[in-house]
Amino acid sequence: MAAQPFVIRISVQEGEEVDWAVESLQLSFRDVLDVIGRILPDVTTTAFEYEDEDGDRITVRSDEEMQAMMSYYVNQISEMQAIGGEVMPLVIYPRACKPAGKRNIHGLTVKTKAFAAGDSGKRSMSGTGRKQSGDLRQILASGEINEDDIQYLAILGHGNGGTVYKANHKSSSKLMAVKVIPLDVTPEVQKQIMSELEILYRCDSPHIIGFYGAFFTENRISICTEFMDGGSLELYGAIPEPVLGRIAFSVVTGLNYLWGLKIMHRDVKPSNILVNTKGQVKLCDFGVSVQLVDSIAKTYVGTSAYMAPERILGDEYGIHSDVWSLGLSLLEMALGRFPYPKIQKNKYYGDVVPMEVFQCILTENPLALSAENFSPPFVDFVGRCMQKSPKERPSPMQLLQHPFIQASGDSSDTEVIAMWMGQRRAQIDLLQQNPEKEGPSCVPCIQTSAVSGLSRPSSTVARSPRPAAPYAQTAPAGSPSLYRRTST
Repeated sequence: MAAQPFVIRISVQEGEEVDWAVESLQLSFRDVLDVIGRILPDVTTTAFEYEDEDGDRITVRSDEEMQAMMSYYVNQISEMQAIGGEVMPLVIYPRACKPAGKRNIHGLTVKTKAFAAGDSGKRSMSGTGRKQSGDLRQILASGEINEDDIQYLAILGHGNGGTVYKANHKSSSKLMAVKVIPLDVTPEVQKQIMSELEILYRCDSPHIIGFYGAFFTENRISICTEFMDGGSLELYGAIPEPVLGRIAFSVVTGLNYLWGLKIMHRDVKPSNILVNTKGQVKLCDFGVSVQLVDSIAKTYVGTSAYMAPERILGDEYGIHSDVWSLGLSLLEMALGRFPYPKIQKNKYYGDVVPMEVFQCILTENPLALSAENFSPPFVDFVGRCMQKSPKERPSPMQLLQHPFIQASGDSSDTEVIAMWMGQRRAQIDLLQQNPEKEGPSCVPCIQTSAVSGLSRPSSTVARSPRPAAPYAQTAPAGSPSLYRRTST
């Protein structure tokens, strides 16, 4: 299977399809949405569907559901090959977000006492730093923004039930990140979510992503935040300890800030730690809205491999659960891979179900860094965070006072991170230009995010049985070659 391309047939509209040949089973949900975005650039797509053996449509919104789809398709191929039948393409149906309609009957936007709607037009977008963020935030909070005010430029990533876009705020020409989460909730729940999100306006820390505002359109919420041009730290592989120490300082300081506001993050992991080319490190996607967290959990069935043991067991949990996730995240960023071998081995093939993930966390011995490769303070810090009993993990003050954090500099020490980021991005760019150095499946041919990772699959020209004009003629350089076909 891995040696021969298989075809994913994207049903664009009735009677029209696009074939895409893929060389590897290591295909992520993000990769598919990237390609759909190339085919349908004017449509916001956050999910797609496929048909099972009974002809029922199954929706794919995450990597876990993507893996389930691929496992189903591989089984179908095996069955057809066993009887000598023809292997058919895997047909998927993009699901575009519905246009604004009557469901959002209140026209909900975030409005706060600090910013009156009548003052919004008097503010300029000039200035720097937090003031600039506040000005953009004020425009959004005034109720003057809607879907038409945002130009979506690229998909940055997926997770936690939503898709994150790099976007342009048309009237101010400012870049932002917009997370779009489809939610089928009542207007009353919409109101509660928006009310809970207002606390984000109080967050004013250099280690917390800037929040500009949020709004509901039809059955989805759009959350507008600061754009970080370096993307998330999950994209960079192993990070040297001197750099990781400064990253850890920023993360611990940011977590302490949230905890001081009585906010648990609830989802600390490398993909929720963002960096920019200035060397700034900021936390995102924290669970300020309990109603939003609960609504996502009800809408998208899924679990996190970074959950602390007490959360897996259904016990009461608090900020010490964030400490576990912090330790596991630092362990992963130090090693350049997810540290549980069983999960890492089967990561792309859909063989790992949530129970197996949980069993690893609950039954394996506490993970630790090697004293041969890392400093004693770093080894000790991670080891303390990874204690299975929450009572044995460090308190917020103990985290800040730990020698590893104390020796890692202050919040203004961003030069080391900026220099490392520049070098790492140059290496990634070089590997993308010379993929044979890492092997054909290690460097992506499709690139839409600010920084691409090294684990995305390669793709090749799709050879349709009846090829029409190549779609690649209108796609940007570096795009996969796709062929439109007209079905009969």
